Amino acid sequence: MSCVGQQLNLRCFFPSSSSSCCWWWSSNLTKKRVSFSIVNSVAISNAQTQERLKLKQLFREANQRCLNDPMDGVSFTLQDFTQALDHYHFHSQLGNKVIGTVFCTDDNGALVEIAAKSAAYLPLQEACIHRVNHVEEAGIVPGFRTEFLIIGENEGNDSLILSLRPMQYGLAWERCRQLQADNVVVKGKVVGAKKGGVVVEVEGLRGFVPFSQISTKSTGEELLEKELPLKFVEVDEKQSTLVLSNRKAVADSQPQLGIGSVVIGSVQSLKPYGAFIDIGGINGLLHVSQISHDRVTDIETVLQPGDILKVMILSHDQERGRVSLSTKKLEPTPGDMIRNPKLVFEKAEEMAQTFRQRIAEVEAMARANMLNSSVSGLTVSSDGSYLRRVGLI
Repeated sequence: MSCVGQQLNLRCFFPSSSSSCCWWWSSNLTKKRVSFSIVNSVAISNAQTQERLKLKQLFREANQRCLNDPMDGVSFTLQDFTQALDHYHFHSQLGNKVIGTVFCTDDNGALVEIAAKSAAYLPLQEACIHRVNHVEEAGIVPGFRTEFLIIGENEGNDSLILSLRPMQYGLAWERCRQLQADNVVVKGKVVGAKKGGVVVEVEGLRGFVPFSQISTKSTGEELLEKELPLKFVEVDEKQSTLVLSNRKAVADSQPQLGIGSVVIGSVQSLKPYGAFIDIGGINGLLHVSQISHDRVTDIETVLQPGDILKVMILSHDQERGRVSLSTKKLEPTPGDMIRNPKLVFEKAEEMAQTFRQRIAEVEAMARANMLNSSVSGLTVSSDGSYLRRVGLI
């Protein structure tokens, strides 16, 4: 015990009894330890309470700032947010174009993500210039990304309505202009009949084909749902004018018809100035002056629709899709076409050969007269202009 007392640096008088001494010491030390623990616990509790009070005060002050001045201390203001939107060029006004990605399709259209507050919608009828039953038929599937045009707003859910048709129409007009420049023959489906012609669908656009530019004499109703070979005559996007010709397309698809050749044709229709003859898909004109050497006052007394006859090619203008015909040049004697057309058809090849020989003689004479000229290689033009100059037609 003395060693313990020395280590604690304590000086005290102990009772004489050793057992009593130990009890007193132990009891006294235990009391001191308990008292020390209580003091420490009180101190820690007070510190935690102070910390909690400080935090409550901070929260109270922050809540008050949010109520009184919510933008106090915020560097990114509402004006900064507006400028950021302008920087990324997103505007929801009607007529603006936006980039979007399709993420869902249904029977009526497609939902499109365009970085707006809600998804935009592409209706089925605005998905393609062609008629489709589902947007996926036009290649619009989830993940498809392209440029859309804003055409409206759905007030029910504050979402935008999009369209692809205007951009597709622009591309279709551009393609038609290029096809016209390249003089390409295209296929067009007859979708309607009008006074003076038929309406066809070409490259997703609707164009007009006048009856004068159709190689057959079919009615508009007879041509409905049929496909015609066509060439572009006029392409004007600003005026929404698209005019095409079936006659030019058919003429260009046929080999060049040689002047003086004999072909078999069918009378399609009669006019006061002549008869339209179908010669293998090409509509040629047998002018009233080319029917016979004798004057024909009433064409119906010589020809009727449906008649099959032999005619000779006088000219073939591929550019304008016109073919001029003659039976007059096939007459063995003047007036045979009126009095004895059967004889004309029997002698057609013989008379045509005589006509071609006359053409060859005229060409030879022309070359002889031009030997000293720089012009050589004279040929008869297919449009018949040279024959008119020399008086053969």
